[in-house]
Amino acid sequence: MRQATLHQLKVFEAVARHNSFTRAAEELFLTQPTVSMQVKQLSKAVGLPLFEQVGKRLYLTDAGKELYTTCREIFDRLAQFEIAIADMKGLKQGSLRLAVVTTAKYVIPRLLGPFCQRYPGIDVSLMVTNHEYVIESLVNNRHDLYILSQPPEDLDVSIHPFLENPLVVIAWRDHPLAHEKNIPLKRLAEEPFIMREPGSGTRKAVQKLFDENGISLKVKLDLGSNETIKQAIAGGLGISVLSVHTLALEGVNSSLTILDVEGFPIQRSWYVIYPSGKQLSIISQTFFDYLLNEGKTVAEETAFQGIFSQASKSTDESE
Repeated sequence: MRQATLHQLKVFEAVARHNSFTRAAEELFLTQPTVSMQVKQLSKAVGLPLFEQVGKRLYLTDAGKELYTTCREIFDRLAQFEIAIADMKGLKQGSLRLAVVTTAKYVIPRLLGPFCQRYPGIDVSLMVTNHEYVIESLVNNRHDLYILSQPPEDLDVSIHPFLENPLVVIAWRDHPLAHEKNIPLKRLAEEPFIMREPGSGTRKAVQKLFDENGISLKVKLDLGSNETIKQAIAGGLGISVLSVHTLALEGVNSSLTILDVEGFPIQRSWYVIYPSGKQLSIISQTFFDYLLNEGKTVAEETAFQGIFSQASKSTDESE
């Protein structure tokens, strides 16, 4: 084991956690052959195989299980060491590790800008992924803070809302309903819907609204990307419900518009989350306080302001 490197242990831990060389490679931004080679070299250093292939499934051997447990202990100790060092350095330098759901990519980078200007010595690692992987990261305590719009209900975590995240109905700007007011939900249900994949927070919120009103939701197309959904809407394939933040970068000549529909916007929030009892480093605590105290103000000073105004106007007019 003296020949094993920390990099090899990180690669092995990712493969063991995902039970997949491919998914580990995607997470670590490495090629699959590189991941395979690192695991092979580590297995050689251990002197025993770490994985066994049964059909298409990958399983840890007994030696692999022991090493995986050891890796988790090592990485937990290193994380504690990083916290201690960051506290010693204060806010002059250090790192901040964030895991955020995909839609938050329209929000968090804009909030990070002023924060990083205020503390230029801080290096930020931002993992943008789907809800499932953020929860997995949260369970394994791999990041400092986590940004979600749908907090977990079955985990012992500290949950704090910091910014509104209303869901709005989006259509092509020349859609027949574009200029209608207070569109009934039943009328909207006649339109083909383009939605995020099953399990996404947005889709669950929309499904709940339709179920409460006894109306069937007609989903024509499932897509895993907000940008792809916006392109599909612009192409006339249907309408969708997305976070208003996804429109932040759309200009005045956007091909998309927000429909005025009863029951919308669906009011939601962004939450900053971390495991209960977790000791936040001084950097993590400072960013946490920044989100709670300044997040909404900073967001309103960016491109979100006009979008929020449009969504709010729709709500006011429908009332």
